[in-house]
Amino acid sequence: MAFRYSFQKIVDLKSNEKTQAEWVLSAAFGKLRQEENSLTLLEEEQHQLQSTLAKATEERTTISELTLYQTFINHVDREIRGKKDDIRQAMHEVDKSQLVLTEKLRQEKVWHKAREKAHKDFTAVVLKKEQETLDELAVTRYKRPS
Repeated sequence: MAFRYSFQKIVDLKSNEKTQAEWVLSAAFGKLRQEENSLTLLEEEQHQLQSTLAKATEERTTISELTLYQTFINHVDREIRGKKDDIRQAMHEVDKSQLVLTEKLRQEKVWHKAREKAHKDFTAVVLKKEQETLDELAVTRYKRPS
Protein backbone atom coordinates (compact mmCIF):
# COMPACT_ATOMS: atom_id res chain seq x y z
CA MET A 1 0.00 0.00 0.00
CA ALA A 2 1.62 3.20 -1.21
CA PHE A 3 1.40 6.52 0.60
CA ARG A 4 -0.84 9.01 -1.13
CA TYR A 5 -1.19 12.48 0.38
CA SER A 6 -4.60 13.96 -0.28
CA PHE A 7 -3.27 17.53 -0.23
CA GLN A 8 -0.31 16.88 -2.55
CA LYS A 9 -1.60 19.37 -5.12
CA ILE A 10 -1.51 22.10 -2.48
CA VAL A 11 2.06 21.13 -1.57
CA ASP A 12 2.99 21.33 -5.26
CA LEU A 13 1.19 24.67 -5.61
CA LYS A 14 3.09 26.13 -2.65
CA SER A 15 6.38 24.93 -4.14
CA ASN A 16 5.50 26.55 -7.46
CA GLU A 17 4.51 29.79 -5.73
CA LYS A 18 7.85 29.81 -3.92
CA THR A 19 9.70 29.27 -7.21
CA GLN A 20 7.79 32.13 -8.83
CA ALA A 21 8.57 34.39 -5.86
CA GLU A 22 12.27 33.52 -6.29
CA TRP A 23 12.05 34.51 -9.97
CA VAL A 24 10.37 37.81 -9.08
CA LEU A 25 13.07 38.53 -6.48
CA SER A 26 15.79 37.69 -8.99
CA ALA A 27 14.22 40.04 -11.53
CA ALA A 28 13.98 42.79 -8.89
CA PHE A 29 17.69 42.36 -8.07
CA GLY A 30 18.49 42.49 -11.79
CA LYS A 31 16.52 45.72 -12.17
CA LEU A 32 18.30 47.22 -9.14
CA ARG A 33 21.74 46.33 -10.58
CA GLN A 34 20.73 47.79 -13.94
CA GLU A 35 19.64 51.06 -12.31
CA GLU A 36 22.85 51.23 -10.25
CA ASN A 37 24.97 50.66 -13.37
CA SER A 38 23.03 53.37 -15.18
CA LEU A 39 23.63 55.76 -12.28
CA THR A 40 27.35 55.00 -12.39
CA LEU A 41 27.45 55.86 -16.09
CA LEU A 42 25.58 59.11 -15.49
CA GLU A 43 27.97 60.07 -12.68
CA GLU A 44 30.95 59.36 -14.95
CA GLU A 45 29.38 61.51 -17.67
CA GLN A 46 28.78 64.28 -15.14
CA HIS A 47 32.41 64.13 -14.02
CA GLN A 48 33.62 64.32 -17.64
CA LEU A 49 31.38 67.31 -18.35
CA GLN A 50 32.62 69.10 -15.23
CA SER A 51 36.23 68.45 -16.25
CA THR A 52 35.50 69.73 -19.74
CA LEU A 53 33.83 72.84 -18.30
CA ALA A 54 36.80 73.43 -15.98
CA LYS A 55 39.23 73.17 -18.92
CA ALA A 56 37.03 75.40 -21.04
CA THR A 57 37.06 78.14 -18.39
CA GLU A 58 40.87 78.09 -18.38
CA GLU A 59 41.02 78.52 -22.14
CA ARG A 60 39.49 81.14 -24.35
CA THR A 61 35.89 80.06 -24.58
CA THR A 62 32.75 81.97 -25.38
CA ILE A 63 30.04 82.51 -22.82
CA SER A 64 27.59 80.60 -25.03
CA GLU A 65 29.85 77.51 -24.98
CA LEU A 66 30.20 77.72 -21.20
CA THR A 67 26.44 78.10 -20.91
CA LEU A 68 25.98 75.07 -23.15
CA TYR A 69 28.32 72.98 -20.97
CA GLN A 70 26.47 74.12 -17.86
CA THR A 71 23.15 73.22 -19.48
CA PHE A 72 24.47 69.72 -20.21
CA ILE A 73 25.68 69.39 -16.62
CA ASN A 74 22.30 70.54 -15.28
CA HIS A 75 20.57 68.01 -17.53
CA VAL A 76 22.82 65.20 -16.28
CA ASP A 77 22.17 66.34 -12.68
CA ARG A 78 18.42 65.99 -13.27
CA GLU A 79 18.99 62.56 -14.81
CA ILE A 80 21.05 61.52 -11.76
CA ARG A 81 18.31 62.67 -9.37
CA GLY A 82 15.76 60.73 -11.40
CA LYS A 83 17.99 57.67 -11.45
CA LYS A 84 18.39 57.85 -7.67
CA ASP A 85 14.58 57.84 -7.41
CA ASP A 86 14.54 54.82 -9.73
CA ILE A 87 17.09 53.08 -7.47
CA ARG A 88 14.98 53.79 -4.38
CA GLN A 89 11.95 52.34 -6.18
CA ALA A 90 13.98 49.28 -7.26
CA MET A 91 15.17 48.79 -3.66
CA HIS A 92 11.56 48.99 -2.51
CA GLU A 93 10.62 46.30 -5.05
CA VAL A 94 13.49 44.10 -3.83
CA ASP A 95 12.34 44.50 -0.22
CA LYS A 96 8.74 43.75 -1.18
CA SER A 97 9.83 40.69 -3.19
CA GLN A 98 11.91 39.44 -0.26
CA LEU A 99 8.89 39.70 2.05
CA VAL A 100 6.72 37.81 -0.43
CA LEU A 101 9.39 35.11 -0.82
CA THR A 102 9.74 34.79 2.95
CA GLU A 103 5.98 34.26 3.26
CA LYS A 104 5.97 31.72 0.41
CA LEU A 105 8.85 29.84 2.03
CA ARG A 106 6.96 29.75 5.33
CA GLN A 107 3.80 28.45 3.65
CA GLU A 108 5.72 25.81 1.73
CA LYS A 109 7.44 24.66 4.92
CA VAL A 110 4.10 24.37 6.74
CA TRP A 111 2.65 22.18 3.99
CA HIS A 112 5.77 20.03 3.74
CA LYS A 113 5.70 19.45 7.50
CA ALA A 114 2.02 18.50 7.29
CA ARG A 115 2.87 16.05 4.50
CA GLU A 116 5.76 14.58 6.51
CA LYS A 117 3.48 14.15 9.53
CA ALA A 118 0.85 12.43 7.39
CA HIS A 119 3.53 10.14 5.95
CA LYS A 120 4.82 9.35 9.43
CA ASP A 121 1.28 8.54 10.61
CA PHE A 122 0.70 6.38 7.52
CA THR A 123 3.94 4.50 8.12
CA ALA A 124 2.98 3.88 11.75
CA VAL A 125 -0.43 2.49 10.69
CA VAL A 126 1.17 0.24 8.07
CA LEU A 127 3.76 -1.06 10.54
CA LYS A 128 1.04 -1.68 13.12
CA LYS A 129 -1.01 -3.68 10.59
CA GLU A 130 2.06 -5.68 9.59
CA GLN A 131 2.81 -6.41 13.22
CA GLU A 132 -0.80 -7.49 13.85
CA THR A 133 -0.61 -9.81 10.82
CA LEU A 134 2.67 -11.29 12.03
CA ASP A 135 1.23 -11.74 15.54
CA GLU A 136 -1.84 -13.43 14.11
CA LEU A 137 0.35 -15.79 12.06
CA ALA A 138 2.43 -16.60 15.13
CA VAL A 139 -0.66 -17.29 17.21
CA THR A 140 -2.16 -19.45 14.44
CA ARG A 141 1.03 -21.51 14.14
CA TYR A 142 1.29 -21.90 17.90
CA LYS A 143 -2.30 -23.11 18.23
CA ARG A 144 -2.07 -25.53 15.28
CA PRO A 145 -2.01 -29.14 16.38
CA SER A 146 1.19 -30.98 15.56
